[in-house]
Amino acid sequence: MSLKDKTIVVTGGSRGLGLGLVEALVDQGAKVTVVARDPTALAAVEQKLSVAVISADVTDEGAAKRILADVRPEVLVLNAGATPRMGRLDQLSWPDFTAPWETDVKAGLYWIQAALNLPLAPGARVLVGSSGAAQQGSPLSGGYAGAKRMLWFMASYANGIAKQKGLGIRFQAIVPQQIIGGTGVGDEASSAYARSIGIERETFLARFGAPLPPRRFGDHLVALLEDPQYATSVAFGLKGDTGITVLEGEAA
Repeated sequence: MSLKDKTIVVTGGSRGLGLGLVEALVDQGAKVTVVARDPTALAAVEQKLSVAVISADVTDEGAAKRILADVRPEVLVLNAGATPRMGRLDQLSWPDFTAPWETDVKAGLYWIQAALNLPLAPGARVLVGSSGAAQQGSPLSGGYAGAKRMLWFMASYANGIAKQKGLGIRFQAIVPQQIIGGTGVGDEASSAYARSIGIERETFLARFGAPLPPRRFGDHLVALLEDPQYATSVAFGLKGDTGITVLEGEAA
């Protein structure tokens, strides 16, 4: 489908991967609303890209319901998430370990529930941000890998509910399969892993092959939304070397 004039909400779209996606969507003529907490960052993206912005905490259940009811997006991208506290399993406190669950998973639950219960219009797409850590683990980021795997599961569960209710909404997990420099999570993680093995951060990032900068990430998601071959699968891997890979096919 063409994204021109499509109404799209992107959470966490004021920086990092989210900003790269917003830039790509604007270039396609989409009508984008960016949701994030930082008013200063939102003002900057509003001025630069002429998008609508809403300052809100994505873990606020009421905000999720209100924003979706007001905007009624045809595409919802759940990109916002916490930068995990990096450390070994024997060093992390419980609050540090569970921070990705309290932010990423909590927000995912509220926004997915709002999309199902409002509901969004038939044909709507909801892209749920996961991570390659959901496949490989991430021993220095506490509960992050489990949280990202849970979000993938939640996309699959939501498809089952949408089918039972006859909603015509598709939920799809987005799984970047490499650590991405130039983002809060990517810089924090790559620095921690590089220190743990005594190499420079750039050397560690080079192990993933071709980089996947935020704007290229955004271009991949545009392709995923526009190309009908990606319309029905549940989960997609993204990598600088290989582009888009289907990780999980259509839900039963």
